[in-house]
Amino acid sequence: MAAKKSGSPTPMMEQFFALKREAGDALLFYRMGDFFELFFEDAKVAARVLDIALTSRGEHEGEPVPMCGVPVHSAESYLARLIKGGCRVAIAEQTETPEEAKVRAKAEGRGSKALVARDIVRFVTAGTLTEEALLDPKSSNCLVAIAPLRGAIGLASCDISTGRMVLEECAPDALEAAIARLGPSELIVPDEWPEGLGGDMGGKLDGELVGATIDAESRPKAHFRSEDGEAQLKSIHSIATLDGLGDFSRAMLAAAAGLIAYLEHAGRGTLPFLLPPTLRRSDAHMAMDAATRASLEITEAQNGGTRANSLLGGLDRCSTGAGSRQLAEDLSAPLADKARIEARHAGLRHFHADPILRADVRAQLRSCPDIGRALGRLVAGRGTPRDLGQIRDGLAEAARIRDTLLTSPDLPPLLVQQIAALDGHADQIALLARALVASPPTERSAGGFIAEGYDASLDALRETSGNARRAIAMLESRYRDETEVASLKIKHNKVLGYFIEVPAKHGDGLMAPDSGFTHRQTMAGAVRFNSVSLHEEASRIAQAGAHAIAAEEAHFEELSEKIINAREAIALSAAALARIDICAGLAERASEGDWCEPEMREEAELAIEGGRHPVVEEALARSGERFVANDCKLSQSDRLWLIGGPNMGGKSTFLRQNALIILLAQAGSFVPATSAVIGIADRLFSRVGASDNLAQGRSTFMVEMVETAAILSQATPRSFVILDEVGRGTSTYDGMALAWAIVEAVHERLVCRCLFATHYHELARLAETCPALSLHHVRAREWKGDLVLLHELAKGAADRSYGLAVARLAGVPAPVLKRAKTVLTRLEKARDETGGMAAGLGELPLFASKAEEPEENEDAALYEAVSKLDIDALSPREALETLYRLQREALEARA
Repeated sequence: MAAKKSGSPTPMMEQFFALKREAGDALLFYRMGDFFELFFEDAKVAARVLDIALTSRGEHEGEPVPMCGVPVHSAESYLARLIKGGCRVAIAEQTETPEEAKVRAKAEGRGSKALVARDIVRFVTAGTLTEEALLDPKSSNCLVAIAPLRGAIGLASCDISTGRMVLEECAPDALEAAIARLGPSELIVPDEWPEGLGGDMGGKLDGELVGATIDAESRPKAHFRSEDGEAQLKSIHSIATLDGLGDFSRAMLAAAAGLIAYLEHAGRGTLPFLLPPTLRRSDAHMAMDAATRASLEITEAQNGGTRANSLLGGLDRCSTGAGSRQLAEDLSAPLADKARIEARHAGLRHFHADPILRADVRAQLRSCPDIGRALGRLVAGRGTPRDLGQIRDGLAEAARIRDTLLTSPDLPPLLVQQIAALDGHADQIALLARALVASPPTERSAGGFIAEGYDASLDALRETSGNARRAIAMLESRYRDETEVASLKIKHNKVLGYFIEVPAKHGDGLMAPDSGFTHRQTMAGAVRFNSVSLHEEASRIAQAGAHAIAAEEAHFEELSEKIINAREAIALSAAALARIDICAGLAERASEGDWCEPEMREEAELAIEGGRHPVVEEALARSGERFVANDCKLSQSDRLWLIGGPNMGGKSTFLRQNALIILLAQAGSFVPATSAVIGIADRLFSRVGASDNLAQGRSTFMVEMVETAAILSQATPRSFVILDEVGRGTSTYDGMALAWAIVEAVHERLVCRCLFATHYHELARLAETCPALSLHHVRAREWKGDLVLLHELAKGAADRSYGLAVARLAGVPAPVLKRAKTVLTRLEKARDETGGMAAGLGELPLFASKAEEPEENEDAALYEAVSKLDIDALSPREALETLYRLQREALEARA
C-alpha cells in the first residue's frame, strides 16, 4: 500500500480505493494471500471491535496507513464478532491466481507484472448469514423489509438460512407490534418515508419504532416497486402467476421487491435460497404489542435478554435446532383459529399418551442434522461436502422417523401431514450414500469426500497418486544405497515441491556432474538436490492429485445440483421434522410438569383450576420449593377481577400466569393447570411492572400511560388484559383517579376479560356500580411480628397492603419503619374521622421533628414487665427465656 515517490497511489492502492467505494459504509475485507486485510478507518474500527493489533503499512498523503488483518482460514470467527458489534463487511476476494494475472498482463502487452484482480463477492450483514458458525442453531435469523403503500405497510420477512419467506400487511400503528413479533436481525427500509406513517424513517429508523438493537439499512425507494416484486417472485419460482401462492397486496409485493433487491446486492447478483412466499393474515393469530411481549418474557427474559428464565427457555424440550426455532415462532404468534389450535393439541396428545413412541422419536430426532440450513448454504453457493452429508443423514433419519410413526395407530391428521412430507427422498438418499464418505469434510479444496467405488476414473487417479508416493519411497531407498548416505531423505514443501536432502558433510559427494543430482539449495546444515527420476514421480503425483481434486469438485457440483433441484421437497421435510419435534417436545414438557390439555372455546370465557406460572414453578422446583396454584374463572357476568393484597404476595405472578396459560394454549401447547377451559383471545395485553425509557425522554409513569392508552384504544371484547398497579407512578390522587376511570372503561367500554391488581383499596367501591366486577385478594398473615405470605387468592377485598411489614422484610431500618408507622396512624385516623383520605392531610405535621413527635410509652411498659418479675424464683433457664421474650417484645414495639 506504499505510495509512489511522485505522490500518486500505487496500482494496489487504486484497486483498494475502487473497491472501498463499492463497499460504502461496510468494512472491506481485502484478500491478500492467506489474510483478509483492512486499511484506514476500517482497520481502526475492526481493531477496536476485534481487540487485535493495529499496525501500519507504507504511507498515503504523507501519513502512515493504519492496517490490521485476520487469517482467511479463521475469518468466520472474526466475522461473527464484527456482525455482533454492529458492523457490515464486504468480502473482496482474489478472482484470479498470480499466474493467471501474469498471463493476462502479457496478453494486454503490459509485461509479466500484473496486480491480481479482486472483486467484492459478498456483503456479510446481520440478516444475510448462512454459515453454521455464525448462526445460533436455536434462533431464527430474520431479515425484514418494510414498504409503505397507499396508507398500509407491507412486510416481507425471510430467514435465508432456511429459505422461508412470509409476506404480510399491517396498519401504520401496528408496525411496532409486527416488528416486535418478527424480531428481525436486520431491517430494510426505503430512504423516503411518507409523512404520517411512523415519522421520518429516511436513512435512520426511529428507535422508538423498531428498538435500538435492530440493524436498519436504508435503500433507494426505487427498489420498493410492487410490480418489480411481482415479477421477481414469478421469475424466482418459475411461475406465470402468484394466484396459487396467495392473494398478496401491492404493499406486500413492494416489500418483497425491496427484500429481493437487497439480497441481490448482498450476494452480488446471486440470490440465496428462497421458498415460495407464504401469506400471513393478521386475524389468523393472536396479536400482542411489544410491551406485552417484554412484560411476559415470551422469548427473552427482561434481565439480560437471553432465553434463560423466559417462557421459551422453560418450555423448550425440542431435540433439534429447527424445532426450537419453530417453537419460538409459535410462541411469538399464537393461533386464533380454533381448528388449527386443536390440531396442534391433537398431535401433542398423541405423543403424551404414548411415552415409548415419544422417547423413540425424540432419540431419532437428536440424531437428525439441520437439513434446512444445510440446504440453504448449498443453494446460496456456500455449501460444503459436510452439508451434503448432513442432508443425506437427515433425510435418512427422516425416513426412519416416518417408519416409526407409521407403527403407531390412530395418528392425528397433523402427524399424518408431516409423515407425508417426509417421504419421497429415496433417490437422493441412495445417491448421496454411494457418493460420499461417511464423514465428509467441511473443506472441499483438498478433496477426499467422494467415496471409493463411486467413480472408477477417480479411483484410478487416486491409485496413480498412491503408487507414485510408493515409488518415491522406493526411490529414496535406492538413492541411499547408491550414494551410501543413510541419512538421505526425500522431502516436500510448498515452495520447492519434492527434493532430496542430505547433511552438509555429504553435499560435495552429490555435486559431481555425473552423479545424476542437480543442486537446488544449500542450507546451514543440509544441501538439497533434484533428480530426473524424482521430477518425473513428482509430476505424476501433482497431475494425478490435481486431476483427482478436479474430479471431486465436478462431482460436488453435480451432487449439489441434484439436491438443489429437489430443494422445495427437502425444505418441506425439514419443516415437518420441526413440527414433529415440537409435538414430542411439548408432550415431554407436559409430562414433566403434569400439565393438562385445555378445552378451547369461541366464547370469551376463562376457567382455570390449579393454574401455575410455568417459569416460576420450574425455578421453585429447582430450589425444592412448591408453587401455590390458584384458580381463575372469568365469564360475561364476572369478567373483571380487582385484586388487592401485599407486595410480594403473588399478584403479578397470578396475572402473568393466566396470560401465559392463554398464550400457551393458543400456541398449541398443554398448560400448567389441573384443568382449563379457554375462550380464544384475539389480542393479549400486559401492563405489568415498572420501567422507563430515558433515552426517549419517557419516565416510568409516561411509559405506563402509553401502554395503558394502547390497551384502551385497541382491546376488544375478545381480548384478555392484565393490568398491575396502574396509576402508582404519580401522586396518590391523580393515580387513584386514573385507576378508577380505567377500571370503569374496561368494564363499560372494552367489555373484555381483565385482571386488575391494585393497592388502592378505595377502588373496591366500584363493585357497587360495576356488576361484572368482583373483588379478590392474595392472602397474607402477620404472626408474632412477621409477615407470612400465603400466595393464595381469596374472594373479597384486601383489608390492608402490609406495606410496612414488607419493608421490614426488605431490611428497611427500624427508625424509618417507626416513623412510617406514626405517619400511617395519623393518616388512617384522619381518614376515619372525615370519611376520606384528603381530609386533614394539610394539617398533618408529616415533617415534624422527632422532638415534636409524641413518644409511645414503650419504656413504661417494659419497666412494668420487669418490676413484676420474681427474680429469686426464676431458674437460670427461665431467666434466659424471659430475657429473650422481653427483648423480642421491645423490638416488636419499636417496629
